[in-house]
Formats: sequence, structure tokens, C-alpha cells
Amino acid sequence: MKNNNLKKYGALIVSSALLLGTLTACGSKDSGSGSGSSDGNTIKIGLNLELSGAVASYGSGISKGAELAIKEINDAGGIDGKKIEAVKIDNKSENSEATSAALKLATQEKVVAQIGSATSGNTVAAVQVADQNKMPLISPSGTSQTVTVNDDGAVNEYAFRTCFIDPFQGKIAADFASNDLKAKNVAIFADSSSDYAKGLAEAFKKQIEANGGKVVAEESYVAKDTDFKSTLTRLKSKNPDFIYVPGYYEEVGLIVKQARSIDIDAPMMGGDGWDSPKIVELAGAKSLDNTFFTNHYSAEDPDEKIQKFVKSFKEANDDKSPDAFNALGYDSVYWLKDAIERAGSTKGEDIQKALAETKDLSLVTGEISVDEEHNTIKSATVLEFKDGKQVFKTKVEP
Repeated sequence: MKNNNLKKYGALIVSSALLLGTLTACGSKDSGSGSGSSDGNTIKIGLNLELSGAVASYGSGISKGAELAIKEINDAGGIDGKKIEAVKIDNKSENSEATSAALKLATQEKVVAQIGSATSGNTVAAVQVADQNKMPLISPSGTSQTVTVNDDGAVNEYAFRTCFIDPFQGKIAADFASNDLKAKNVAIFADSSSDYAKGLAEAFKKQIEANGGKVVAEESYVAKDTDFKSTLTRLKSKNPDFIYVPGYYEEVGLIVKQARSIDIDAPMMGGDGWDSPKIVELAGAKSLDNTFFTNHYSAEDPDEKIQKFVKSFKEANDDKSPDAFNALGYDSVYWLKDAIERAGSTKGEDIQKALAETKDLSLVTGEISVDEEHNTIKSATVLEFKDGKQVFKTKVEP
């Protein structure tokens, strides 16, 4: 998810690194190796999530899924007889807060690993802290390549993700537009302030052109914009038969509503940033008809493992059907459990090694393996909005 501009937080991260040099010298409860600890009865894990602020819907969703997984694991006896203790911190949907939260989790709470953040930008803001403290970090939904690989092309050793990456999403969307919707002349309307959206747009454009399609218009907006009609009018003049809108529900809901209000009836599509119940509130159910998005799973998928999770989640959450963020939070905890058990240890280095060696692990959002850049190889789902409801369309294997 979202990869905000980190430059303005450079000074904070540098100062945090200096502080880390002092704090990490104190060692940890687990033989001084890595930040993690286990007091004999519990295993502490951190939840560094967006529980308030611009994308609170994402972080709150991950939290609910993670909490269900933790309860299930603890009720079943825990991990090697030890119960999981979650330490949850609200990063307020801000990069600087995500850095501070990671620092607290690593040096004060001494968790064995961090789950989060939801957005790529907030996750990247915590990566340096994770690496310096040997604290494995699993982002449930940070799809930007920068989560696991830095600007110099080096792998962020302690960073992992449960979700697929942006180029895969963009390619799947382009193939769906070409093959399923028979789109030939497409427009792209992307959030230029987001690396997430720009990455999706780039991958989509490359694949749609490889499929023989033509990009007849490219326009951009900036996060927090609210009036899109003039830009949409320009797009309409190019007569596209498909519009790709990679971005987040806050703006996308308004874009879809305003597009329909000026009689743009072409199918529209985006990525997993569309996945929030608030998009229906913003766009209106009718406006969302004939729109699609790539996502990590569907509660309507008949797969037995998925339906078991859906049943458990509904029972714990007043019959609410789980969305992809709920599922990714749930899977992240179970992946961490699997890694700790395979490692036979709660040391950061040992958990990191087990995470990196993950192969063919069956989770709710798919069977995952990890490549040399810590990217998760897994399937994707295409969903369609019908009457304001997300409907399972198809599943695409990697």
C-alpha cells in the first residue's frame, strides 16, 4: 500500500538510528541476540498499525484479523506452549509515528517481531529500525517494492510482506482489461503523490501495450484532492473504453462518483487500495457498478480454508464478512507462528532465516513462497462491484 515521501522524515530516522546505537547495546532478554524476547510463558509480537488517521480502515482491518489469529493460536496452546502477547501501537497513518512505534517495539517492548505497517510508506519508515535491531518485520499489505529492496538495490534483510507486489497487480489488471473486457483504448488516472499508485500505473501501462492496447490518455491527481471533474472531462474527450485508477479509497470513491456524474460509463479498475467499505459511502453503490479491482482474496472464494476463516471471523465480529486486510493480518500472524516453530527459536536472526526460507505455506490468502528479494509469490483475485457489494470474479495464479 501507500509509499509516502520519506524525505522529510530523514532527520528523524537518522536521529533514531543514533539512539538505537545506544539502546541496542543493552541487549535483550533472549541471549542478547536480536530484539526479541520470550519470558518463558509468553512471546511478544508488535502490531505497528494505522489505527487512526487517513488510512485507519486498513490498519484497523489488519488488527482485527491479527487478533483473531492470536486468539486461535493461544486457545490451541500457543507456540511451543507459550502464549502470544500482542503489543499494539497506533502509528496514526504517519511515517514519523511508524518509525517511533518500531523503535519502541524493538528497544522498550523487545518484541520478537513486528506485524505492520499497512501502507508501504509507513513500513519503509520502520525498516531501518527493524534491520538495526534484528527485529523481523512483516507488512501484511505493503505492496511497494521499496518495502523489501532499498534504493540502492540491496535487500532489506529483516523486512518481509504477506501480500504480492505492485508490478504483479498492474500486470493482472492489464491482462484482465485486455482479455476479459476486450479493452483496446485505455486511460490512466493515477495518484502522482504515491509510489504505490505510480508503480501500479507503470506496470499496467507496460503490460497493456504488450497486449496490443493503446494508452490514449494519462492524467494524475494528488492525495487529498476532492474535485476531479475537469480532469475527468479531458479523459472523457479521448473516448477510452477502460480507465485504470490506481490509488486509495479516499480519492477513488470521489473519482468514480464524479466520473459517472459526467456520463463516463466505461469500466474502471484499480488495485487493493480500493478495498474499504468507505469507498461505497464515497462513490455510491450505483456509481461503482462496472468497476473492478485486484485484491488478495475474496470472502466468496469457495476454497475450504477461506470459508473456515470467514466463518470464524464472522463469529468473532458480529457477522461482518472479512475483507482482504482482515485476511492479511490473520495470515501474517500464522506465517510468523510457522517461522518461529520452524526456527525453534524466538531470536530475531533465527526467525528472519525461517521467514526467508518459507516455501509453499498454505494460508487464507493463498499458498506463499518467498523469493530472494523477500517478495511473496502467490495468487491474486479480481473483484467486481455489483450493487455496492464486492463479488468474486476470478483468481489468477502467479
